[in-house]
Amino acid sequence: MEDQLNKEKRFNTLITIVSIAIPVVVAILFGIKIPGIAPLSMLPPVYATINGLTAVVLVLAVLAIKNGQRQRHQYLMTTAIVFSLLFLVMYVAYHMTSDSTPYGGEGVMRTLYFFILITHIVLSIAIIPLVLKTYAKAYLKQFEAHKKLARITFPIWLYVAVTGVVVYLMIAPYYVS
Repeated sequence: MEDQLNKEKRFNTLITIVSIAIPVVVAILFGIKIPGIAPLSMLPPVYATINGLTAVVLVLAVLAIKNGQRQRHQYLMTTAIVFSLLFLVMYVAYHMTSDSTPYGGEGVMRTLYFFILITHIVLSIAIIPLVLKTYAKAYLKQFEAHKKLARITFPIWLYVAVTGVVVYLMIAPYYVS
């Protein structure tokens, strides 16, 4: 029992460090432009597709666990985490080689775009510890706690994945070729 508590404490410490480090490192890297590198303009549609795939994988994972397919669920959730990491790496790489694209829409569409963008960004930061904690609960075989936390984590993560695609589709017409 004590070993289990020590493992959980170590996980919680690591989750806290990672949950703070990722947004801080991303913010720092956003301020850095790699000189002499051509803009990686092919990345936005790729990472938007990865966001879309993440959403599909999340839904498939929930269906798998509801059908008692624990191994499939575990595989799909690990895949969703890998997709999210790939997205993050490509997103940062794009922004380190390219200037941010201003949204060119007006009126209600502009307000809607910024609402979706801001909620997407805020929740993408909040989802980091939620995903890690949910994953840790399953790893520690605390399945009831995992299930309870997953009910919060899943809709937020799904929202982040779907709105990532929506933000891309809304800003895509304004990318400079």
